[in-house]
Amino acid sequence: MTDTMTGVWADRADRIQDSIEQLWGAPWPQYLHNAWPVEDADDGTFNYWWLAHLIDVRLDAYERSGDPVRLEQARSVHRNIVERNGGSLFNDYFDDMLWFALATLRLHGATGDPRYLEDVVALFDHVVEHGWNDHGGTSLAWRRQQLAYKNTPANGPLVILGARLHRLTDDDRFARYADTAFDWLTEHLVDPRDGFVEDGVNREGDGRVDTQWRFTYNQGLYVGAAVELADHRPDEDLVAVAVRTARTAVTELSDGVVFRQEGDGGDEGLFKGVYYRYLGLLLERLPDGDPDRVALTAFVRAGTDALWGTFPEELDRPAANDWTTASVGPVPFSTQLSAAMATELRARLDR
Repeated sequence: MTDTMTGVWADRADRIQDSIEQLWGAPWPQYLHNAWPVEDADDGTFNYWWLAHLIDVRLDAYERSGDPVRLEQARSVHRNIVERNGGSLFNDYFDDMLWFALATLRLHGATGDPRYLEDVVALFDHVVEHGWNDHGGTSLAWRRQQLAYKNTPANGPLVILGARLHRLTDDDRFARYADTAFDWLTEHLVDPRDGFVEDGVNREGDGRVDTQWRFTYNQGLYVGAAVELADHRPDEDLVAVAVRTARTAVTELSDGVVFRQEGDGGDEGLFKGVYYRYLGLLLERLPDGDPDRVALTAFVRAGTDALWGTFPEELDRPAANDWTTASVGPVPFSTQLSAAMATELRARLDR
């Protein structure tokens, strides 16, 4: 990769980071309007989990550039979440809290501030205290109000967070939860033939798996979970498990260049970003020249080329959920977060 192309993608990553404030910025404590154009935004919903991913996006930029402004932006988002949440870390959704915990753990790593680690452990303990149960197999519920409904969006982040906390603290309790949740996911929601990951089971109390919800989000979570446990469970080739799911996601959910649009709701806008984030984690584990690394890297490059082909030069219009077309409002800022995650991954691959 030439120095010129390296500079292009680093510049694009900075530009898309800046576009988040430019297109959605709002006075504190709103911080960001929920949609663009902002005059049409309905800001009545506090999107706790979108903001958790914004911390991650800012830390992507900080790790790439070393710019202290990006680190302060990440700190500001953490403050915003807690302030808008009435001074509390917690809400009713276990997946939301785990996303916040994962981002906060990265903040601890970037700053060394022990208060962030205290927050992470408090979130982990709260989640398992209130959501961990034996309905349908020992695992984590999605939210307080549906303790018998289990899904990938809750158990995937628990595996990733538990593995990271175990690595940091050497406390075996984190590893035990991570192992159990991963085994539950593998048994209940992963197709043994190709590694495709379903969304959840027993949502309506009937024991059915929600096979109609085929989301990139779930594939990315299982990829990340397998990679994070790979060193902890050396007797299993979990990197190969992650590769299988990553490649199946491309086959099943994309046209070979970009993932298909997964819905018009704001949450769906974030789904692709989760896949790209944890695909990046997998690519770091694959050696140069490995055929799977080559194929998956080519997919990232093709998709980000397509995405940036839809942007105006001024970047005064956001990404669409369909990366082959220009956006038409309203567009939630969650959609731009996915575009930023993919762009940051491209910049890292081309560095």
